[in-house]
Amino acid sequence: MRHGKKVMHLGRKTAHRKSMLSNMACSLIEHKRINTTVTKAKALKQFIEPIITKAKSDTTHNRRLAFSSLRDKNAVSELFRDIAVKVGDRPGGYTRIIKLGNRLGDNADMAMIELVDFNEVYKVDEKEKKKTRRRGGKAKAKVEEVAPAEEVVEQEAPQAAAEEAPETETKNEEGTEDAK
Repeated sequence: MRHGKKVMHLGRKTAHRKSMLSNMACSLIEHKRINTTVTKAKALKQFIEPIITKAKSDTTHNRRLAFSSLRDKNAVSELFRDIAVKVGDRPGGYTRIIKLGNRLGDNADMAMIELVDFNEVYKVDEKEKKKTRRRGGKAKAKVEEVAPAEEVVEQEAPQAAAEEAPETETKNEEGTEDAK
């Protein structure tokens, strides 16, 4: 049973684990996606999601908290400048883990972890709405506006058609042309 075991140890001592997660988080902020093992990706997700949540409100205290975890000035500035703006309305779930298969050398489960708002492949927000086939009340109003103009065209059209109508040729069943 896993009672009270919240930390994924990843086979490392505490200082090494914190440094590794900090470096991976800085790489994720810089490149917007990284490839790693599934276990490390899950540990990184737990590590970086609270930091991104703090970045949504740009205060000195939150910058200092982010810097104490990330330990990279450039990553902190990019986090607050670029990433926090894009994820401002998202209530959580800033990262996505996509499993890639097994690594060739040691058969470890590999995954790609990425920031959700920086992926162009999975853009769901920009889909156009499906057009309905029913006619609404607005369509009836347009028909009423167009109807008088059509009547004028129809009144002029039969007279013009009668004056300009040349003899038409039709084909009978056998394919020969008959003139009327």
